[in-house]
Amino acid sequence: MRGVISVMPNRKLELHTTRSWDFTGLSKSKVSSSLQGDVIIGLIDTGAWPESESFSDKNMGSPPTKWKGTCQGDEIPKCNFIVIIHLRTYIGSKLIGARWYNSDKIFDEKDFKSPRDSIGHGSHTASTAAGREVPGTSYYGLANGTARGGVPFARIAIYKVCWLTGCSAADILAAFDDAIADGVDVISVSLGAGGPIEYFEDPIAIGSFHAMKKGILTSNSAGNSGPFPLTVSNYAPWSLTVAASTIDRKFVAKAVLGNGLIFDGIVINSFDLHGASFPLIWGGDAANFSAGSDQGISKYCFPESMNSLLVAGKIVFCEAFLDGSGIMLANGVGTIMTDYEIPTDVAFNFPLPVTVISREDGQKVLDYIKTSEYPIATIQYGETWDDSMAPSVVSFSSRGPSPISPDILKPDITAPGVDILAAWSPVSPPSGADLDTRSVNYNIISGTSMSCPHVSGAAAYIKAAHPDWSPAAIKSALMTTATILDPRKHEDREFAYGSGHINPDKALNPGLVYDACAADYINFLCKQGYNATTLSYITGDNSSSCSGVTPGRGWDLNYPSFSVPVEDGQKINAVFTRTVTNVGSANSTYSLTIYTLSSISITVEPASLSFSAVGEKKNFTVTVTGDPIMQQQIESGAIVWTDDAQHVVRSPLVIFNYIPDLLSEDAVPEKKPTFKGANMFHKNRFIRRN
Repeated sequence: MRGVISVMPNRKLELHTTRSWDFTGLSKSKVSSSLQGDVIIGLIDTGAWPESESFSDKNMGSPPTKWKGTCQGDEIPKCNFIVIIHLRTYIGSKLIGARWYNSDKIFDEKDFKSPRDSIGHGSHTASTAAGREVPGTSYYGLANGTARGGVPFARIAIYKVCWLTGCSAADILAAFDDAIADGVDVISVSLGAGGPIEYFEDPIAIGSFHAMKKGILTSNSAGNSGPFPLTVSNYAPWSLTVAASTIDRKFVAKAVLGNGLIFDGIVINSFDLHGASFPLIWGGDAANFSAGSDQGISKYCFPESMNSLLVAGKIVFCEAFLDGSGIMLANGVGTIMTDYEIPTDVAFNFPLPVTVISREDGQKVLDYIKTSEYPIATIQYGETWDDSMAPSVVSFSSRGPSPISPDILKPDITAPGVDILAAWSPVSPPSGADLDTRSVNYNIISGTSMSCPHVSGAAAYIKAAHPDWSPAAIKSALMTTATILDPRKHEDREFAYGSGHINPDKALNPGLVYDACAADYINFLCKQGYNATTLSYITGDNSSSCSGVTPGRGWDLNYPSFSVPVEDGQKINAVFTRTVTNVGSANSTYSLTIYTLSSISITVEPASLSFSAVGEKKNFTVTVTGDPIMQQQIESGAIVWTDDAQHVVRSPLVIFNYIPDLLSEDAVPEKKPTFKGANMFHKNRFIRRN
């Protein structure tokens, strides 16, 4: 067909579902509200709930004249006020655009056939990135305070591609095309494939490449398949890949037994039993024999496996980490859960009183039930504790290295993604359980879906201050100024957190940036073995060529980090070429510091970089050598440039063993990418029991 570059399967992608901004150091913006108002963040997600206070347009003023987008459908009654630009009508001055896509024309009965959000995920991500300040916000009294985004005066444009049936690749590509044409400055995408796919088959990689060509940075979630290696998604080098980490707050609910024992559980419990105690039973003693259940089944408290005559009015001890619906269906009061593997670094909310305790504590609960004539218990309303160990990359956050291009370190950076309070759709159950009839305007959830909009907001913050900076420059600023995380808490080191934890204020003034353009990424793809045909699938035209480029390592891509994958038994031998651009003081000299192991040699030439103008570029070469290594875990170092103006430009350097083509079709068990959408989010809370 004329005008068609390539045809790909219409896959389904999955959603990667306030203290957090203060925790990043962005307590008070250094960028004026008027400059923020010139920046537009496009969110490709599940839509938004426009009536949310987070999307208020009070004192916002008119959208920037560059905006060419629109509002689709009659389902968005909240229009802030109507504005007309270029003879087009828009829905307001905060939420200035809203489109929806459903090429499959498959809808769930709960879906709105409009940009309105029936799931909650899109409202949460949009308000995290750029929500207005909303005082007195909480989730049933938990996390009480002022909810806000990173750039409260930035504009928001919504592109709804995800439904209760999933997120279509065709719709994602269409949304990218519209967002680019509409005039957004940053695109936030908190969704991804369920397994590794080549760039030319990945709608997010393709869409973000086109955005990059137009000067738009795409921020992506890294995925929720951790802590396993090689699970990172959205690993294209032209986009920013975001891991998830904790903030200095965690939620705890206590189970108190009749014998005085008290157990702490990591959970968001919004229900208050007012100290009342209830009979406590073991799920294994309440089997629904009529439904074919027995003790070995009912001890896990699966739905429809429980005897409601025995469960009603009681707290049930369950030996599986589920959503609580089994006890709710049987009219139970609440549940104390345990399992062999339970999350200890992230809390979930449930549709009834719940706490989640360790297996060891669970055995003590079971012993009490077995030895007491009338066992009783209560579950206390949730508490908020300080987490002095934060930030730490959360266990569910997907890990590197990149399954497609190990010469590029992924993820790039980490940001708050655990127990984040933000706007919600009031028609979506806050716990994700279908039996949950509660309606909330703000919810606490976790995922790289939550960390991604933090970085999207940080990117918009930099774009507002530096409107002429390229996507690569903004990405570089965020990476090279990131706060270093403690490797002693992360055995997978940079494969967990990339360059470190975002520090938006420092990123405003990085000193030096590693810039790159479309031609640089095309050269990288050519070295990865692409030809004119496969290249055109990504670039969207037939003019790009790999003529004169020999396939090889991707070490000359001007990337802000360094990755040295080494085959088992081979010597360490890598040469990187880099170019930095001065965005700091006009007259400045940067000196070098190298951090490495004694067994590895890293040399940098030259060892000093002197600049006489802003915008001036300087080249340097990094050579890494060492003895042969075998079965080597990740080892890390850093290349750091510093000047007298206190600029610290840090780039991590990692060395690790790998097997080439490990994830090729011939080497990997049959696991075609499945692109699930909101059902994954609701039923499994992004990460549960993946």
